[in-house]
Amino acid sequence: MEGSETFDVVVIGSGAAGAMAALRAAEHGLKVLIVEKAHKFGGTSATSGGVMWIPNHGLDGDKGDSRESTLEYLGNVTSGPVNPERLHAYVDEAPKMLQFLKNTGVPVFAAAWPDYFPEAGGARADRSVICPTFDGRQLGDQRYPLMREQYNRFKLFNRYAMDLTETFSLMMQQKGWRMTVAKMITRYWTDFSTRRVSHRDRRFTQGAALMGAVYKQVFDRGVELRMNTRLERLSIDDAGRVTGVEVSFFGKPYHIAARHGVVLAAGGFEWNQELRDRFYPVPGLTRHSSTPEDGNRGEALIAAEQIGASVEHTEEGWWIPTMTLPMPKASNFHEIHQAAFDVGRPWSVCVNRNGVRFVDEATGYDSFGQAMVQDHIKTGANMPCWLVFDAKFRAKFSAGGLMPTVHTPDRRVPGDWWDKYVFRAGTIAELAEKIHVPADALGETVRKMNGYAVTGVDPEFGRGGNIYDQFFGDPTVKPNPNLGPIDTAPFYAVAINNGDLGTKGGLRCDGRARVLDQKGQPIAGLYAAGNCSGNPFGNCYPGAGGTIGPAMTFGYVAANDIAERSGNQRG
Repeated sequence: MEGSETFDVVVIGSGAAGAMAALRAAEHGLKVLIVEKAHKFGGTSATSGGVMWIPNHGLDGDKGDSRESTLEYLGNVTSGPVNPERLHAYVDEAPKMLQFLKNTGVPVFAAAWPDYFPEAGGARADRSVICPTFDGRQLGDQRYPLMREQYNRFKLFNRYAMDLTETFSLMMQQKGWRMTVAKMITRYWTDFSTRRVSHRDRRFTQGAALMGAVYKQVFDRGVELRMNTRLERLSIDDAGRVTGVEVSFFGKPYHIAARHGVVLAAGGFEWNQELRDRFYPVPGLTRHSSTPEDGNRGEALIAAEQIGASVEHTEEGWWIPTMTLPMPKASNFHEIHQAAFDVGRPWSVCVNRNGVRFVDEATGYDSFGQAMVQDHIKTGANMPCWLVFDAKFRAKFSAGGLMPTVHTPDRRVPGDWWDKYVFRAGTIAELAEKIHVPADALGETVRKMNGYAVTGVDPEFGRGGNIYDQFFGDPTVKPNPNLGPIDTAPFYAVAINNGDLGTKGGLRCDGRARVLDQKGQPIAGLYAAGNCSGNPFGNCYPGAGGTIGPAMTFGYVAANDIAERSGNQRG
């Protein structure tokens, strides 16, 4: 192993948590290195929706949110064990983190996005914060193509970047959506200077917008970023203090010393089947995850456990329903497509393999996944479940990666998809036979749903009965935007897996983001943020951005603690 070099702070992982830790540490005047094992930077965050759940943010003046209201809401929706110190630290520090982000020059604004449990006391519809579109070329023409690119599912025709407004316009085929498409295509192809640099749209949207804007500030402050550099183990001194990291570059090992701290921000373990089998009550498969393929394998968690760190909340993931389709023009390979909102649209129903409903399909995607797990524990007939829909749904909405007929009519669906990935039949009974679901049970479920569509009331699960459900329904469907009769042939079904946005649990930390040992004592010099640490909400997903908000907040908290202990804190 070659000789060591030294930084004040070494950050492992280049996603939202790592970027914020590096930005804040650099602002304090510390010399910072970010280590990223992938060949592109930005982590899972760059491929995400880029939303931060920040309660009591104060962006638009005082509109009634408060620390007390936030704690009331979280107290009502968190059902599992929660560390009060860590929860309170998040509530107190998240607004400060956001204000710091604004002060550095990152533009942010609150979106009208309901909390995921809108009927709970203290719920609001303005705690999800996003960044506007970012010009990726501000990173420089060498760095701009090196940020991890968003999935095809976040792009129009696998090429054109979409912001959230454009996404919802096209998703719902709102008035003027064809003009929106025309503008997006024209904007891309008339950007002649960028086309000479890269195929990538210079418009960084959603998660790329957030990460692009943050990294502009990170690079402006002289932070060094090394890619293709993998964490191998943590270095400790005789007193057990973390003093640096051992890493490797394409197998070549070397050591990096950290004067004041190491921040683990390398994501969770969703791509490590061994850890899934160890922690999850129903493990599921790595390939159903919607995070970057084979990316988050839990190396940071493993390295910390090797020096005595403890873990928490590892039995839960940030669940999201996904489905699988072959890659375009490469049918031997597969893509994972999110179906977060598709499963709650009108003219459809989700059933387990017994043909029975198990959830309000329009609920938050994490709650949907939790219901899949619980139903599978109870019946053994879930994971996957089935999304069943009719021709009206098919005409207007996507079903995971199956685009609506206005984009992909049945005649353009590849022949090897039919009755392998997408099932079609002239009757519900025939469809049930194809997907090996009891025909009488599925027929009865559809009959009930058709009755609920007439009354607008779902007495079983309350689908469409709250503002979150309705936010992603179809306002043209009456009396309930989430319920429509499944009565127009042909009928379709796609398998829905319990995918994830990462893992909810990881290294146990205190309110200062310090990693704790098996006795609950801080391991000196070691911090964690993001999905490689236990989240502050336990098993709950309180609202859109409930992953990135805490990730950035505890990255900020970790940097503050390091700076304070090193004597470099600037306030």
